[in-house]
Amino acid sequence: LCRELSDLETQNEQMLAQISQLKEKEKISRELLETYDFTEWEITEWSEQQAVFNFLYDSIELTVVFGPPIDGDVFGEDPSRKIVSLNFESLLDEEEAPPASRLVQRLIFQFIESQGCWQEKCPTLYYLPQVLHDVSLVVSRCKSLGEEIEFLERWGGKFNLLKTDIHDTKVKLLFSASTAFAKFELTLSLSGNYTSASLPFTVQNQIGNIGEEEISAVLANVPIGHHYLRRIVSLIHQNLLQDPR
Repeated sequence: LCRELSDLETQNEQMLAQISQLKEKEKISRELLETYDFTEWEITEWSEQQAVFNFLYDSIELTVVFGPPIDGDVFGEDPSRKIVSLNFESLLDEEEAPPASRLVQRLIFQFIESQGCWQEKCPTLYYLPQVLHDVSLVVSRCKSLGEEIEFLERWGGKFNLLKTDIHDTKVKLLFSASTAFAKFELTLSLSGNYTSASLPFTVQNQIGNIGEEEISAVLANVPIGHHYLRRIVSLIHQNLLQDPR
C-alpha cells in the first residue's frame, strides 16, 4: 500500500510538472502571437463588384475588383472566382504627416512596387488571403520601425543620440559623447524587409576614433528581429559611448 501511495505521489508530481510546462508553453505562444500579429487589414467594402481593404490607420487602401460571379455562388465568395485587378493607393497626407510616417509609407510602397503585377500573383479569390497576409507582414514591420524612430526622436538623448534625420529611405543618427570623446553620424539604409535582414550602413566620423570597423563589430552582435533599430542604438551607446576611448 505504501509503495502504491508513493507511486501515486510520483505520478501526481509528474503530472503537475507537465501541466506547469504546458502552461509556460501556452504563455510563450500567446506572447508570440501578440508580438507577431500580422492581421493589419480592415475590410471597408465587399460588394458584388469589388472589395476594399485599409491598412495602417486608413493611410493605405487596396481595391480588389472581381470578375463575374460563378453560377450558384450566392455570396460571390467562390475561391475560383477571378480577380480582374488589385490597386494600392496611398491616402497619407504627405504635407501634414511626420517624417517617420512618410518613411513608413515609402517603404511599404517600395515593397508593393517590387512585387510586380499583383493580379498575376492573385488571379482568383483563393490567393487573396495570402496577399493580405504578405502585405500585413510588411506593414507590421514598417509600422514598428516608425514607432522606434519616434521613440528615438523623443528619448535619443539617453543613448547619446544627438539627432535623428530621415532622407528618403535612409535614417541618419548623429551620436555625440564627451566621455568617449566621440562624435559620428551613422546612416542606415532601410527597406520593406526591415527586421528580416541586417541593415547596410555607412559611418561619417567627426570627432574621435569610432568608424565603420567599430560600428560593424557592434552591429554583428545585434540579432535581427523585433525593435532592431532601438537595440542597435542601445548597444552602440553601451559598447562605444560610455567609457573613455
